[in-house]
Amino acid sequence: MTETGWDLIVVGAGSAGAALAVRSAEKGKRVLLVEAGPDYRSAQMPEAWRSPNPIRALLDPTATEHLVWEGVNAARTEKQEQSVYWRGRGVGGSSSINGQIAIRPPMADFDDWVSSGCVGWGPSDVLPYFAKLEDDEEYGEDSYHGRGGPTPIYRTPQEGWGSVDRALCDAALAAGHGWAPDVNAPGAFGVSPYPINSRSGRRVSVNDAYLEGARGGPDLTIVGDALVDRLLFSGDRVVGVQIIVGGEMVTEHADEVVLSAGAVHSPAILMRSGIGPASHLRSLDIDVRKDLPVGRGLQDHPMAVVSIPLIEEAGIQSADARHTNVCVRYRSSAGAPEGDMMFVSQNQNVVAMAHPDMRSLAGAFGVWVNQTYSRGELTLTSADPAVGPQIHSRMLSDERDLSRLREGVRAMVDLARDPAVAAITHGSLEKENTALFAALDRDSELDDLLLETVSDVQHATSTCRMGAPGDADTVVDPACRVLGIDRLRVVDASIFPSVPRANTNLTAIMVGELMADRLH
Repeated sequence: MTETGWDLIVVGAGSAGAALAVRSAEKGKRVLLVEAGPDYRSAQMPEAWRSPNPIRALLDPTATEHLVWEGVNAARTEKQEQSVYWRGRGVGGSSSINGQIAIRPPMADFDDWVSSGCVGWGPSDVLPYFAKLEDDEEYGEDSYHGRGGPTPIYRTPQEGWGSVDRALCDAALAAGHGWAPDVNAPGAFGVSPYPINSRSGRRVSVNDAYLEGARGGPDLTIVGDALVDRLLFSGDRVVGVQIIVGGEMVTEHADEVVLSAGAVHSPAILMRSGIGPASHLRSLDIDVRKDLPVGRGLQDHPMAVVSIPLIEEAGIQSADARHTNVCVRYRSSAGAPEGDMMFVSQNQNVVAMAHPDMRSLAGAFGVWVNQTYSRGELTLTSADPAVGPQIHSRMLSDERDLSRLREGVRAMVDLARDPAVAAITHGSLEKENTALFAALDRDSELDDLLLETVSDVQHATSTCRMGAPGDADTVVDPACRVLGIDRLRVVDASIFPSVPRANTNLTAIMVGELMADRLH
C-alpha cells in the first residue's frame, strides 16, 4: 500500500475530467488524474481514430481493443436484448471514439436546469464556458463564441459534403425547414452543417486539447490503467480512493475527490462505495453508507433510421470520408419546445461498412428524439470493479417519446421520398426498408417495430442527477457535491438533469471548465 497526499483526485480523464484536472492544476492545486484505461501521448493514438469517419475505427479490432470499454451492455427497450453500449476508455474518454460532433444545446436547456433546482447553471452562467473551451474557425469572433480555446470547431464546406448530406439538406429546405449556418448560435434551428472537433481533417480529443500541453507540469500527475475499486472514508468524509494498478491495490489520499468517470462508471463507483439505492446495494452485500437514487434517471437519444440504397457514384469515395455533415433540429408540433427532434444524414451506415460488397450502396437518414422524457436505470451486477454495470435504457417507455418518434419516422420517410433523394437512390426505398414501410401507416405496428429496433446514439446522461437537495431524484447539489458526503463531487454528464437537446461532448467539457472555477 502507498499513501500520497493530493489537493484533488479526479477520477476519469474524459471530456469533463481532463478539463477539470488541467484547469485545477493551472490554479496551483496538486492534482492526481486517475484513468481506468491507458495513458498515452497524442502521437500514440491509433490513426484510425483520427479519421473524420469513426466507423473506420469501430470496424478495426486493433483500434477498439484498448480504447472501448468491454463488458458494458444495455437493453435499449424492454423488447430488446442486452448488447454492447459503446463507451470510451483511456485518456480522452469518449471524446476519443465519438462522432466528433461539437454541438451546444439551446440555451433554453439551461433555463430548464435552473427550473429543476440547478441554481447557478443558467444560460448566462454556462455560455462563457462554452466560449472558453472552443476555437471556432468560422465564428470565433462572435460574442457568443470563442477563439483560441483548446477545442477546435470546424465545419465541412458544402463542396466536401457526401451525397446523403446534400440530399437531406435539399429535402429539408424543400419541406420548409429554415437554413441555420451556425447551429451553435443562439436561437439557431433548422438545417445546419455539423460543427466537429477536428483540425486539418483529424480528430482532436480532450487528451489532445487539454492533457497533452499540460503534461510535465509540476501540479498534474496522470496515472493510467488504474481502475478505481471504491472510495475511502473517514466518517462521512471522503479522504481518497482505492485503485488497482498492475494487479496491486493502491490507496491515494486527497483533500477532495471528484468523480468524472462518465454516466456509466461514476455511478458504478458510488454504488461500490455504498452510495446508492439501499435495496440494490444490500442485494449485492454492499454496506449502505448513503441511500441515494444513483443510477436512476438514465437518458439517451432514441434513434430510428431509413436506409437509402445509393447509386454507385453517390456512394463512399474513401474510408476517411466524413460519415455525416448535416443535421436538422426541428419542432415536433406547434406546442413543443423548439428543437425537440433531430434529423441527421448518414453517408453510410455501420452495416454497409462492415461488408465490402455493400460499401457503395447504403446510406441513411436518421431521426432521434432530441428532448426525451423516458428514464432508464443503471445497476451493478457485482461489487467487483472489473465487472461492468448493466443498463436498462427503457427508451420510448414514456408515450411522449414514442409518439414523437413515430411521427418523426413518418416525416423522415417523407424526406426520403423527395426528388433530391431519388436522384441518388438505386432501386426501391420500400424494398430496402420492408418492415418499416409495412408498419408505417398503423400506429400500433410502427410502435412495436420501434421498440424492437430503436438504437441509442451513445449520449448517456443523468445517472447522478443534479438538483435541489430536497428533491427525491437528486444525487448531487448545484455545487456537484454528493448529498450527505463531505469532500466528494461528481462532475461529468451523469449530473445533467436530463439529456440536452444536442450531442453531449461539448456540454461535458463545459461542466469541467465551469467547475474548475468553482472548486475552492
